[in-house]
Amino acid sequence: MTIREIAAALGAEICQDEFDDDELTGAYTSDLLSDVMAYAKDGGALITIQAHKNTVAVATLVNISVIIICNSRPLPDDMLEAAKDEGIAVVRTNENQFNVSGKLWALLGNKL
Repeated sequence: MTIREIAAALGAEICQDEFDDDELTGAYTSDLLSDVMAYAKDGGALITIQAHKNTVAVATLVNISVIIICNSRPLPDDMLEAAKDEGIAVVRTNENQFNVSGKLWALLGNKL
């Protein structure tokens, strides 16, 4: 599924929409950015509550395609600008990380 298809399936708001609508290759859930750097995979989604510019920097390092911000966290302008510069999608949902992770597993899990 593509990033836009995932966002629609999750009922998530696309907050930074200048990105290539690629197929997702998986997902990783963490709020510890050093953990994301060590274990997240190329072309995947990052599910987190860390809504700040450093999240985009880490996503860039490991080639994350979309950052999914949970719990309706506010998104600072500098984060969205950095994501735009890097071509990383940012979507936001009111759901928590557990629910989003489960839904993404159901959507992608058996296709990877």
